[in-house]
Amino acid sequence: MAAMITQEAFYELVGRRRDVRAEFTGEPVTEETLHRVLGAAHRAPSVGLSQPWDFVLVTEDATKRRFREHVVAERETFAETLDEDAARLFDRIKIEGVLESTLSVVVTYDARRGAPAVLGRHAIADAGLYSVCLAIQNLWLAATAEGLGVGWVSFYREPFVRELLGIPDPVRPVAWLCVGPVREFAKVPDLERAGWRTRMPLEQVLHHERW
Repeated sequence: MAAMITQEAFYELVGRRRDVRAEFTGEPVTEETLHRVLGAAHRAPSVGLSQPWDFVLVTEDATKRRFREHVVAERETFAETLDEDAARLFDRIKIEGVLESTLSVVVTYDARRGAPAVLGRHAIADAGLYSVCLAIQNLWLAATAEGLGVGWVSFYREPFVRELLGIPDPVRPVAWLCVGPVREFAKVPDLERAGWRTRMPLEQVLHHERW
């Protein structure tokens, strides 16, 4: 009989998951571990069993450096939209660990996968994109269980990443994920520690029957 994860272990894992920026060690990830993590992502549910994701593994320093330069420029673009107080706070927040992490996993979305008749997507065009997000969450939880950190970098323009990695049009790069061993998982998320936002209580977002 297969071993069952306990409720306590599952909820502890969910609570330990973090968006990692500064804690990466740069130590290697074994091929077996990476395969397990990607296998968990690939087992995610998907609309019409379309499995519309691909995973691009990035380890070359030159590619990571080009991407980071682009991220830094986009950070500056965002900072220019902030008022003085927010800009001062944002300046202290680290938004990526591209060079510090062991590797990057870029998760993409191909709307053509399973087309033209994707079962369950006819009324909700974004259902395929939601499926990719489920794969990302599976990857994130599996990585956390393996002691690996994950950091989702969202300061980029899709056309840049598509060109950088040779991703064919119209495939969309959905997430650039920095992955690797970490010194620790912070007890409090980065943005909460920095004072950017705090987590809302469940009761504030919970509705019964109607909004």
